[in-house]
Amino acid sequence: MKTIIIMYLCSQIPGNACKPFEPEYTEFKNYGECARYGYQYSSELMSNFSDKFIEEYRAYIVFDCKEQGMV
Repeated sequence: MKTIIIMYLCSQIPGNACKPFEPEYTEFKNYGECARYGYQYSSELMSNFSDKFIEEYRAYIVFDCKEQGMV
């Protein structure tokens, strides 16, 4: 069954909620493809954020892979 990814940019600063965002690819053939993409894409994004941004917002990325129809 096809799987979709849901990604969130989060902050550990109190009062800042996680914000959903749409990555380049959102649909995958299976869970494994989705999970691998989620970790790879998260790593790329974090590498592109400035140290100042990460430190100031205590930024981190969360993702979830769900079977279509289960969302």
